[in-house]
Amino acid sequence: AAIQGALAGLQHYPDPQYQALREALGNYHQLPTEWVLPGNGAAELLTWVGREISTQVGDLTPAAYVLTPAFADYGRALQSFGVQMQPWPILDSLAELAPLKTELPLCRDLPVAACLVNNPHNPTGHLWTAQVLLPLLDAFSLVVVDEAFMDFLPPAQAQSLIPWLADYPNLVVLRSLTKFYTLPGLRIGYALSHPDRLRRWQQWRDPWPVNGLAAAAAIAAVSDHEFQHRSWQWLPSTRQTLFDGLASTPGLHPLPGAANFLLVRSEQAVPPLQAQLIKQHKVVIRDCLSFAELGDRYLRVAVRTTAENERLLTALATLQAL
Repeated sequence: AAIQGALAGLQHYPDPQYQALREALGNYHQLPTEWVLPGNGAAELLTWVGREISTQVGDLTPAAYVLTPAFADYGRALQSFGVQMQPWPILDSLAELAPLKTELPLCRDLPVAACLVNNPHNPTGHLWTAQVLLPLLDAFSLVVVDEAFMDFLPPAQAQSLIPWLADYPNLVVLRSLTKFYTLPGLRIGYALSHPDRLRRWQQWRDPWPVNGLAAAAAIAAVSDHEFQHRSWQWLPSTRQTLFDGLASTPGLHPLPGAANFLLVRSEQAVPPLQAQLIKQHKVVIRDCLSFAELGDRYLRVAVRTTAENERLLTALATLQAL
């Protein structure tokens, strides 16, 4: 309805300052509008993260710690500005998660001025508490926390670092409307950080990065409290039922997660299993080959409706029994 109501405005350019959108997002997070910068999805804002990091160490080759395995677009954004990615592995082995160490490695071959964290983590779904992540803010000149999946947690359980923005001018929090609100095609995300940084990013980028329909949809989405509460009530039990079903399937070992997906270790190679699921059951799972650290023995599944989850479990059990 919001998109339809905004159609007449297509004959005009969007407000270059996106005042209404920034006010809606600011109100949602209880922040002044100047602390909010909408973007053409979180991907566009990651580009300016890369440029920001590249300016942290002058003429030296910059580097950034990135918790790995990691979303592939982090590498794209960093490489665009010559920033080297320093992997910070969170997997003790390919079998289980290791707790994140709050102390930092002492040996640094490159000038590491920044750290990029994903919380809840993609692809593991692991959620770190804010208290675990806060020491990073005293260790790095720039800390970027990608909270693209944080909306799946109700406020009382979320571990967002947004409340610490005013205390740490070196903190950037990225948010996306793609996941929770199912709007990937509209390309809408936003950065929350100190106004001086966001004004600098605004000067770097092309004008009007967010189209008018996406802006209208975003305002409507963050105002839809009924949808938010309904999703928070639905997800935990549905995810747990899916987790239990996967755990009881021979050869599969799901990892607990806090988002709308589960990472699963498989005792057999995933690509053949993936092909069989598509061919025989018309069910699609995601392999994890794009995450170099995981290889071909991991798969990721979305938490969907009860009927769809049961269809997936039945198909997996059928194939695993062969």
